[in-house]
Amino acid sequence: MADKVSGRTGTEISRGGTAGRDPVPAPEASRRRMLAVTTAAGLGLLTACAGTSSRADSASRASPPGRPGSSASAGSGSPGPSGSASPGRPKKRRRPELPRGGRELFPRYRLVGFCGLPGAAALGRLGTGDPGRRAAEAEKVAHSFAAGREPLPVLELLATVANSAAGPDGMYRSRTPAATIRRFHRVARERRGLLLLNIQPGRAAVLDEVKALRDWLVHPDVGIALDPEWEMGSGEVPGDTYGHTDGHELTKVARYLSGLVEKHDLPQKPLVFHQVATSVVGAESALRPQPGVALIKSADGIGSPGLKRGTWHKLVHDLPDGLHTGFKLFYEEDAEGSRLMTPKEVLALRPQPEYVMYE
Repeated sequence: MADKVSGRTGTEISRGGTAGRDPVPAPEASRRRMLAVTTAAGLGLLTACAGTSSRADSASRASPPGRPGSSASAGSGSPGPSGSASPGRPKKRRRPELPRGGRELFPRYRLVGFCGLPGAAALGRLGTGDPGRRAAEAEKVAHSFAAGREPLPVLELLATVANSAAGPDGMYRSRTPAATIRRFHRVARERRGLLLLNIQPGRAAVLDEVKALRDWLVHPDVGIALDPEWEMGSGEVPGDTYGHTDGHELTKVARYLSGLVEKHDLPQKPLVFHQVATSVVGAESALRPQPGVALIKSADGIGSPGLKRGTWHKLVHDLPDGLHTGFKLFYEEDAEGSRLMTPKEVLALRPQPEYVMYE
């Protein structure tokens, strides 16, 4: 029987990868089409705003985001300018750390935050209101999930966004302007939090989209979140069907991030992949953890608490070694005809989610 909140039947959720990609049931399809259209409109607004960025943004352009020794890196433990106290006695460089200390995410921290895109309110709470206020709110929410761990607030900004239109290059995706990423990176740093750059690739190659963000990924407080639900094959359009990735592709992304961690002596870097149905990630057994990368499988999907628990159990069943878990909540959609799960209910899930994200 279909849950009236999500529109998905248990069969559709548990179908797995054997039959290819799940068709999107009508209620979910309408939401996905709305998001794709809203995204296109939102990116238009966002691009226009990028042309009138603040003087602070303009000043920060003088130092490229990935430039070693830039002032932007000093705020969260990244390498500062090299110097020496006296000739022949070089000053010892401090190794880059996570925003609140240390070089390993787990088990010390629990990540909690908001996702979104400015100008596209339908895509998440982070895209509404003042970014600084949203970051402060995310930190407050993070404390309610601490449960014996240190809360680490997260801003998950959509950096590559799937569109319903092909666009000039036919890739059905748009890239968020650098000025916007810079602004949210600055906000995350001010709150001593993490910035996750979310990728909805459309028809573009996922690894190409990750590499396009390299100048941000060399910072110790920036990671990646993948939305394979929006990864389209040839002839597919975002919003019409679920996308798909597999363990081989995820391993390639993890290996690339691991290379950056090693080259720049960075702390552990999060790599999240959101999963709305078992069919969205195939050949999961092929996923191989990489040094310096924390792989996080985040259970996605809209629904009542009961439906979300059911989806959770299907997605974490036989979880491969080396994977951490995450859980996604929707402020509005989960509450339609039902209610939002409480922090206590989320923390009662087993294994206990180590990343909780609100959209």
